[in-house]
Amino acid sequence: MSKIKVGVIGCGSIAKHRHLPEYANNNNVEIIAVCDIVKERVSEIAKEYQAIAYTDYEELLANPEVDAVSVCTPNYLHAPISIAALQAGKHVLCEKPMATSIKDAEQMIEAAKESNKKLMIAHNQRFVPSHQKARQLIEKGEVGKIYSFRTAFGHGGPEGWSADGVNSWFFKKEQAYIGALGDLGVHKTDLLRFILGEEFTDVGAFVETSSKENADVDDTAVCVLKTESGIIGTLAASWSYVSKEDNSTIIYGENAILRLEDDPVNSLVVQYKNGEVVKYELGGIQTNDAGGQTNTQVIDQFVSALIENTEPVVNGEEGYKSLKVVLAALQSSETRQITSL
Repeated sequence: MSKIKVGVIGCGSIAKHRHLPEYANNNNVEIIAVCDIVKERVSEIAKEYQAIAYTDYEELLANPEVDAVSVCTPNYLHAPISIAALQAGKHVLCEKPMATSIKDAEQMIEAAKESNKKLMIAHNQRFVPSHQKARQLIEKGEVGKIYSFRTAFGHGGPEGWSADGVNSWFFKKEQAYIGALGDLGVHKTDLLRFILGEEFTDVGAFVETSSKENADVDDTAVCVLKTESGIIGTLAASWSYVSKEDNSTIIYGENAILRLEDDPVNSLVVQYKNGEVVKYELGGIQTNDAGGQTNTQVIDQFVSALIENTEPVVNGEEGYKSLKVVLAALQSSETRQITSL
């Protein structure tokens, strides 16, 4: 079978550390085009991957050789570029958050339907082994009724990770629209929806900019969430955790407590009601600290959906449902009221 020819639009850190190396490691893919508005950056990447360099994404999309693209740009460009790519007949893997408004997300889903092309959103938390295992235990009924949860995703902020450091687009409202909630919080809303197997119905949130002087977006957010069956819990998303990254989730059930990514060695610890404790060493979650060399599986999942002509696991609808929760959290913080989804 001929290889899938891929273009990557936006050559910042997420492309450099995740998309490009993971495409390069997939035998079914050939990276043929890369695009970035920073000419030096894209020239360097193009040389490394022997791809054509573009500084205008429309020119890349006009290349008939390109079958699929990754959209790794600042948030405000996710929707317009994804829609243009789908309309140009390309499959799309878009970074999260998929869009900065409900309307834009809906238009992306519509464009995928109309063009009959795949749209996947790069939510990688579902593919983490401990998260998969937790979902299985819950599905099998081993944990019993779920009462509550708490989840956090926080680190010192994008300046340590983003290609532009402290001058990063992440801190600028007109380019990012949403800060830590869109960068980290949306990963956790997606994860919780996946693990609990339920949708959220209500969100209350406090959202602040307290640690970043150069930001006009949120850098610290704490949300209270409720699902359709009445499971309640908290979600914290922050760029103000100055030491080790926190990426943990704890699920409190009738028969057991599940601790995910909460212990440095055992990625899942199950504490049963009867006092028994089971520890699983399933391999860690990908962190920005580790140089990000572990495979997130996002690319492999996207590629296999293209090869097998199946619906991507995290399709546009899934990305949309996860986005809705963080946008509702922003609304709740602004109105000082619980937002119903």
